[in-house]
Amino acid sequence: MGNNRNSATKISKDEEMSVKDLFKIYSETKDQEVRDELINRHLYIAEILSKKYANRGIDFDDIYQVACLGLIYAIDRYDISKGYEFSSFATPTIIGEIKKYFRDKGWSIRVPRRIQELSKKINNAKLLLSQKLQKTPTVQDIAEYLNSTEEEVLEAMEASKVYTPHSLDASLDSDSDDKDVSLAALIGQEDEYLLRVENRDFLLDTINKLNEIEKKIIKDRYFNRKTQIAIAEDIGMSQMTVSRLEKKIIEKFRKELKKIYNE
Repeated sequence: MGNNRNSATKISKDEEMSVKDLFKIYSETKDQEVRDELINRHLYIAEILSKKYANRGIDFDDIYQVACLGLIYAIDRYDISKGYEFSSFATPTIIGEIKKYFRDKGWSIRVPRRIQELSKKINNAKLLLSQKLQKTPTVQDIAEYLNSTEEEVLEAMEASKVYTPHSLDASLDSDSDDKDVSLAALIGQEDEYLLRVENRDFLLDTINKLNEIEKKIIKDRYFNRKTQIAIAEDIGMSQMTVSRLEKKIIEKFRKELKKIYNE
């Protein structure tokens, strides 16, 4: 049994090993070093999701720590036999931990009284100005009405966003002067942060399936912005060969993408 554990630990440090293989080993052995490797490989998910909640009254470092804790929970609870991608499982788990932290922390954070009072005035001003102007009032409109600066109005509005729950019927400012968007209308939209996580996972998984020459070509071509001629000179091939290989690599990406949509 000890030999299997040592083998699992050694394999976990191999950068070429897929995430799925690591999860299989972890589910069988609960090896701490395999777990640490899985955490390190997926810290980017915690970072991406933490940035979504930055600048809302709580330090980014605190949010990131909570997100990392959520990531660890997700790794421990993930069941690879279910067949779904880890990022799809981890994202709601991490977001749930962050939101819970905001709820808990919200009770202990003291919003200055002047901000609280101004926030109430802003809500009243919005209603009155909407009727008077027949459109959603701008920050400048509200500031002039309340004899405040635009900076003070924005500060109060941002503070109220974090700690005040919003009705699904609440109107949000839109780019148009005469069109409002309700919060309910935004529910169901794709989350750009989740898409970013999934796109990164897809790229890493597909690149790991390429051979060394293919990896070099795709990384130099699309990450380092090198020309086919420069790549050909670097690896000792003709530009025509590099071009042919690049087309084959792109075709591999297309096939992997089709597998995802056909699942």
